Amino acid sequence: MVVRVDLMISLDGFATTTDQTPEVPFGEDWPRLVGAYAATRTFRERVLKDTSGAGTMGVDDSYAKEYFENVGAEIMGAGMFGLHNFPDDPNWRGWWGDEPPFRVPVFVLTHKPRPSIVMAGGTTFHFLGTTPADALQRAVDVAGGKDVRVGGGPTVVRDFLKAGLVDRLHVAITPILLGRGIRLWDDMRGLEIGYTVKAEAAPSGTIHLAFKR
Repeated sequence: MVVRVDLMISLDGFATTTDQTPEVPFGEDWPRLVGAYAATRTFRERVLKDTSGAGTMGVDDSYAKEYFENVGAEIMGAGMFGLHNFPDDPNWRGWWGDEPPFRVPVFVLTHKPRPSIVMAGGTTFHFLGTTPADALQRAVDVAGGKDVRVGGGPTVVRDFLKAGLVDRLHVAITPILLGRGIRLWDDMRGLEIGYTVKAEAAPSGTIHLAFKR
């Protein structure tokens, strides 16, 4: 069992955008940040349910495949689920549609726990007000020996990194500048100590950094 993180950031280290509007809830910068990943065949098949065979292959697609392989449980923050946008709506079921791509139990860290939500395709969202270590133990208990992925956002990922709970960190650096948002690397001085680090460039311009214990 491995505790994994896969995250996309800009050249200046930001994993979030700040140009959201009610009409464009993810912001106009978001498609630029995730564009190479969203263009892969694996993303199109797994998330968009496009079985036409369209989409890019190569380095970006290899990492997209790894993103979904051997995951038994997921942990994410309230923002990644979408609770920050609809904090008082008891009927809000997240950004991920009626059949989310996770297909495993998902533990959402939030200061406002709510009843679990069972979705189509095998995803169940559980809402916890607890520590990273406790959330991880609960995820391990249901993962069946498979990996636990800490999906994001960057604040949650930093909490797990600071607690020394991450075995593998994959960061896809997109060649754009955002200038503001939440940076992954803040207060992470010396993170590389204790990991081996591999860098791989894709034709899209994305640089994939893999930190492994």
